[in-house]
Amino acid sequence: MIRVLLADDQALVRGGFRLILHAEPDIEVVAEAADGDQAVAGALEARPDVVLMDIRMPVLDGIEATRRLVPQLGGTRVVMLTTFDLDDYIVDAFRAGASGFLLKTAPPPQLVAAVRTVHAGDALLAPASTRRLIEQCARPATPAPALDALTAREHDVLRLLARGLTNAEIAAQFVVEPSTIKSHVASVLAKLGLRDRVQAVVFAYENGLIRPGAA
Repeated sequence: MIRVLLADDQALVRGGFRLILHAEPDIEVVAEAADGDQAVAGALEARPDVVLMDIRMPVLDGIEATRRLVPQLGGTRVVMLTTFDLDDYIVDAFRAGASGFLLKTAPPPQLVAAVRTVHAGDALLAPASTRRLIEQCARPATPAPALDALTAREHDVLRLLARGLTNAEIAAQFVVEPSTIKSHVASVLAKLGLRDRVQAVVFAYENGLIRPGAA
């Protein structure tokens, strides 16, 4: 059972999401919060697998709430909820530890898929604007020393991962099994101290491994 916490200051939004998720046999809404402060407290108490977190909330916004709860709940994944496709705060949310973002106007199947995706340990890189946002906001800097710990193959995997390829697509390029790429990805994340694929994408752009607009 996937345990979910809903954090949004609009009761109607929470109610709608609750109804959608309640219809799924493998998902359970275990807590709700009307502001960021409640979200942090509720997450620490309920220890959900996934938090659906509105970015703009009173008392404490969703980004700061994510920044506070993620270090304390290593197994909890946060999906940021936003009203606008191009939200200035999305990259800040990724840096705070979010595993993806979702439009509040997304159809029910997409909401359900988002919960299952991040719970499975994958980053939610949809909608497609996620990569564009990272390209626009991540400023390349001097490569981090941690990159030296990666093998040549891990460097290649990180570059392809940052371009949005799935494990299966990367495996096809290297003519290996997807499980092999999964192991490489896990190693990259561990060596660089990153939570998931979204964090890896931001890291790759910020450290100049790929350039905005690179195919």
